[in-house]
Amino acid sequence: MDTAFLITSFATLFVIIDPIGLLPIFIALTPGMPAAQRRSVAIRACAVGFGVLALFAFFGEAVLGFIGISMPAFRIAGGALLFLTALDMLFERRTKRREDQAHESEEYDSSNDPSVFPMGIPLIAGPGSIATVILLSGQTPGIQGTFLVLGVALAVIISAILLFLAGGILERALGKVGINVVTRLLGMLLAALSIQFILDGLKAFGFAS
Repeated sequence: MDTAFLITSFATLFVIIDPIGLLPIFIALTPGMPAAQRRSVAIRACAVGFGVLALFAFFGEAVLGFIGISMPAFRIAGGALLFLTALDMLFERRTKRREDQAHESEEYDSSNDPSVFPMGIPLIAGPGSIATVILLSGQTPGIQGTFLVLGVALAVIISAILLFLAGGILERALGKVGINVVTRLLGMLLAALSIQFILDGLKAFGFAS
């Protein structure tokens, strides 16, 4: 088991899913809910997100092969997508977009249950996290590698559940400024990781040594 790969995979998925950045959105989507109901929403949202990520971990590369897209090409495209996500985090554009999606969910769901939309999809299992899962699964061929990536994804999802359940406490401890600082730091880390994905893709094509 490659410890460096596990650490890098966890860091990448954690930054992409960004449970800390999702925390204020989750709190805003569950105002005044009893603790038991809020816990149910958190668990259901994370289960939906993990289910979608697992689906793409198993079948994403096969779908790419069917439509004629190579893994190096997808790695470069995925790295570019992650870099744009990092820019959004650094300049606070992603937070605004997530808040807009949260407002859209209030109009769409009359029962006001945000667990499937927008929490599960697209905030947890969105384009960035789906692309990341496919990229990581492509770096570890075979069923064992896929389960390894899913284990890392599950660890990130569990951390998200724990953060959501402790939302009130963490919100008071970090405050708006604290969450802002953490999001910016995660954005810097993601920018570096996305460049590494692009370099790996170029290397696979023979453009870099």
